[in-house]
Amino acid sequence: MLPTALPGLLNEFEGMQVKLIERQVRIPVAPSHHSLISHIQKTIDVTLGDTVLPVRFVITGVTGVEYNCELGTLEGMEVEKTRGLNSIFSFSPRKVERTDTFNAVFLVPTGIGAEIGGHAGDATPAARVIATACDTLVTHPNVVNASDLNEMPENALYVEGSSITQLLMGTAGLQRVRANRVLVLIDAHETEVFVNDTVNAVSAARATYGFDCVKVVKLDPPLRMTSCFTDSGRAAGEIEGLYRVCTVLDEHDGEFDAVAIASVVDVPDEYHKEYFRRDGKMVNPWGGVEAMLTHSLSLLYGLPTAHSPMLESQAVADFDLGLVEPRLAAEAVSFTFLQCMLKGLHRSPRIISHPEALGEAGIFTASDVSCLVIPDKCVGLPTLAALEQGIPVIAVRENDNLMQNDLEVLPWAKGQLHVVENYWEAVGVMTSLKAGIVPGTLRRPLDVTTVETRTFASATINDV
Repeated sequence: MLPTALPGLLNEFEGMQVKLIERQVRIPVAPSHHSLISHIQKTIDVTLGDTVLPVRFVITGVTGVEYNCELGTLEGMEVEKTRGLNSIFSFSPRKVERTDTFNAVFLVPTGIGAEIGGHAGDATPAARVIATACDTLVTHPNVVNASDLNEMPENALYVEGSSITQLLMGTAGLQRVRANRVLVLIDAHETEVFVNDTVNAVSAARATYGFDCVKVVKLDPPLRMTSCFTDSGRAAGEIEGLYRVCTVLDEHDGEFDAVAIASVVDVPDEYHKEYFRRDGKMVNPWGGVEAMLTHSLSLLYGLPTAHSPMLESQAVADFDLGLVEPRLAAEAVSFTFLQCMLKGLHRSPRIISHPEALGEAGIFTASDVSCLVIPDKCVGLPTLAALEQGIPVIAVRENDNLMQNDLEVLPWAKGQLHVVENYWEAVGVMTSLKAGIVPGTLRRPLDVTTVETRTFASATINDV
């Protein structure tokens, strides 16, 4: 069932100018970068007002006096429609760290041009190796989605990015499931063959691994998703027609556990050729606006959500891409890009947000997270949550990206931040943490043992 605050939440969207857009925000630097989450929330609340709902946040760089931020927002909603929803900046500190298992969160933020994980599921090898060093790996679609392929590890939980943020912020937990009932929404495409291919992909999932599709619903007119690039170079975009998606979800309340959406993302035709011919040097233009959509729906409905793009036209389908860079190949050989998200949503965990339910047995919470693995220079809410929760963070330099942050200036506890060269080294640090060994003690020379002398005044009768 939908959360109690949400039935009919968006039934009146038609006629309202509701949009998902990306904003540039500058926030004054906090003293010594302390209490960043509350500092950012206060500034954003004042800046945006009550009619704008933040759905996605990142710090792209820091000057001497400001944090340069980019914020995905849902705009045009009436205030009473969003009451009862947790803000993405809501934070609840964990009271304990459970140590009976060792569990990692592995993120590669969407749309930042990451060398590893910036294209079609090309961070999957890293995910599979990281998974061998932990009991449970929590990761998100951008890491393992590869069009018709999804080779996520058996011990992985496939969780949409905003839900991972809530997990680390302490406001949501995860409950493993045997299988989900998935509602599939697709564009009523003007080219019928693309609709048929998409439905056939759903049917193939039903026939080969018992995928439970509640229904395929065609949206007519279709959802309008337009890609763009921000000032930092990140992929983002704008979305119109969200009320049509939400109307369908409201109408089928209680009938499904997860949502899969396939729709066209409008990009200039030349982007298709440029993306494939620049050997992975162009930021994937589709992923950013997809993340804005799934973040919004997961936040509004508290359900696992994923998106895959539909081809825009037969002309795009007929492009001769030739031999492409290996990281792009999964996209070059697919017509529907759908199977990866269907496989992920098949067993994506249930999102638990009721405070009393978070303490139930079997609910995976921030207390169960042993470390966070990210590309170096990435500062979003997951990184800030880990900082304040005391969760060790492993930042990988080799996974270069567009972000311009120095993680080492943040107020980490001693031994909390580990900056490593590559994912091989990241796995070594994870193994050391799991074994209870300070990673630096594996290197030579060892630091000198610190000896501090504490001098007291001469003893008096009062000391006896």
